[in-house]
Amino acid sequence: MELLRFATAGSVDDGKSTLIGRLLHDTKALFDDVIDAVAATTARRGGEGLDLALVTDGLRAEREQGITIDVAYRYFSTPLRSFVIADTPGHVQYTRNMVTGASTSDVAVILVDARHGLREQSRRHAALSALLGIQHLVLAVNKMDLVDWSEARFEEIRSEFASFAEQLHVPIVTAIPLCALDGGNVVDPSPHTPWYQGPTLLEHLETLEIPTHDHDALRLPVQVVIKPAVGSGAGPAGERRWYAGSLAGGLPQVGDEIVVLPSGTRSRITAVEGNAPAVRIQLEHELDVSRGDVIADAADAPHTVPQVTARVAWMGEKPLRTGNHVLIKHGTRTVKAVATILHDRLDVTTLEREHGVDELALNEIGTVTFITAQSLPVDDYVTNRTTGSFIVIDEVSNGTVGAGMVTLEAVLA
Repeated sequence: MELLRFATAGSVDDGKSTLIGRLLHDTKALFDDVIDAVAATTARRGGEGLDLALVTDGLRAEREQGITIDVAYRYFSTPLRSFVIADTPGHVQYTRNMVTGASTSDVAVILVDARHGLREQSRRHAALSALLGIQHLVLAVNKMDLVDWSEARFEEIRSEFASFAEQLHVPIVTAIPLCALDGGNVVDPSPHTPWYQGPTLLEHLETLEIPTHDHDALRLPVQVVIKPAVGSGAGPAGERRWYAGSLAGGLPQVGDEIVVLPSGTRSRITAVEGNAPAVRIQLEHELDVSRGDVIADAADAPHTVPQVTARVAWMGEKPLRTGNHVLIKHGTRTVKAVATILHDRLDVTTLEREHGVDELALNEIGTVTFITAQSLPVDDYVTNRTTGSFIVIDEVSNGTVGAGMVTLEAVLA
């Protein structure tokens, strides 16, 4: 069965957790004990029925404050498709969590409160989704019951978001009017929208084309080198090393010519074992291959560069400034790096780029060049999410402080 990963995003109190709870409840994905627990908590708070936001707000702090802090992952299936949902936070201070949830998603569902329309966080999350390579946005105009299911209000918000998405170069945008509280147009059609002829949210998620993010050419970041057992007597195949990892693109075939990066040495594949994405291969020649190297299609290899330019979503409490020393984790390799140029900073509200900046603060997005201690084999992020991305790590705390999406045009300039 096909698997679709999608993230919910938007401003605080737009109803993301309630929407996910509604989807799970109406598709019969909740166990009886979960429903009983939600009902008990709702009653204890003085409410009636089920507060479906509690289904995903699992942390005690979240339930007490009525907000989403962490990324909550939930799973459900229908006869047509399986789903993984990332319910991401709406508060600006948790934007880094939204990046985490959206980084592995195929689609982003941007919720908007029909009363308030697009707000800064709605725009920020849409911009981040686009930067993270998500090419299909669903605009869920929620709480339509609070604007009397007004077609004019829905069209106003849809038109504004469509213009914003066009500036983000997002090719597919679908707008759906709904009410997560009573379930209108979530799983079942709402009787209040005779003017809306489109699908419900679930129908749309069940039938949209799942995008592919990885390059068709072979990309195998080496995670472990498996040496032959001494005296195994396994024959020629058992006397060679195996190179194992998770595929980031393509499928290895016996006889394929490959190149090992960053060294540039070449060989051919003589054996393949495992099922994608976890595989191990053997090569015709005994090469110096180690963890962190990338085995790639010799005819369509990544660019190996001594410095990398990327769109960076900064997540550190301390700002990123020129000259800062950091660690960059690219695939299975971690190298030392220095931020040498801060090219610009993105205003997520206007989508204008401010040049001549001297720092990137928490939750800001900008274009940065890093010089790395070792050359890295990179693809453009829009071509391959794995070899086209990296995380930035603080040298002292070892905490993740940034996420980078490679812009190859800038790298090769």
